[in-house]
Amino acid sequence: MAALLSGSATAAGHMTPDLEFAVENTAGLRIAAALRATRVELCAALGETGGITPSPGIMQKACESGLSVHILVRPRPGGFTYSPDELDVIERDVVAALRAGAAGIVVGALAPDGAPDTDALHRLSAVVHAQKPDAEVTFHRAFDAALAAGTNPAEMLEQLARSGINRVLTSGGRPDCTQGLPMLTQLVELAKEHAPSVQIMAGGGVTLELVPRLVEAGVHAVHTSGRRPGAGAPASGVGPGSMDAGLAADIAAALRN
Repeated sequence: MAALLSGSATAAGHMTPDLEFAVENTAGLRIAAALRATRVELCAALGETGGITPSPGIMQKACESGLSVHILVRPRPGGFTYSPDELDVIERDVVAALRAGAAGIVVGALAPDGAPDTDALHRLSAVVHAQKPDAEVTFHRAFDAALAAGTNPAEMLEQLARSGINRVLTSGGRPDCTQGLPMLTQLVELAKEHAPSVQIMAGGGVTLELVPRLVEAGVHAVHTSGRRPGAGAPASGVGPGSMDAGLAADIAAALRN
């Protein structure tokens, strides 16, 4: 199913990328709603694990928020090569997320050689669209692990498009988007030729200063947790590394201006 490539033109002629916040609690949901985010990726243990599947309770709470909620389904931290039993768990969690009201699912699975596990992705995409035909499927930063393993990016985008993927979350195969900016720019061009239905979403270490360069690169979306590196626990007690409302607002303004 093809994704709609959204955005609006800026004064310089670039498209304004969509804004996606990674959130894991109700405070993050409120900030994302106040800043009119295009969507949120809902996850758990983001700082500790890079994100795993959130609880049923927060899934339901998020889907009642009025936001477009895309739920991360990742059963454990660590690598992205899954056993048959783990894939069964992922499939069950996908169904639960969509029944809770999710607008999309965020998944990733790699074969033993480090390339996308197209059999698993076909299976999961089929489950998603059987539950909710208009739901979107995002392939998360397992994409960066595949790039690091030497997978050809053009071939990978083609494979993902055929597997029912609508969007790829990537830092360009590097630890953060600043280092990965050249590859992000290349991926935008490769997607036009090899996978025009697939959006390129930049995520991983997105800084306020980097946002204009990501717009110039032509990415379809910018993904950020709105966290300040090394921040301690705020006075509210929400927890260390929670979304910083001021930084999130600055990123949203930079993206739209």
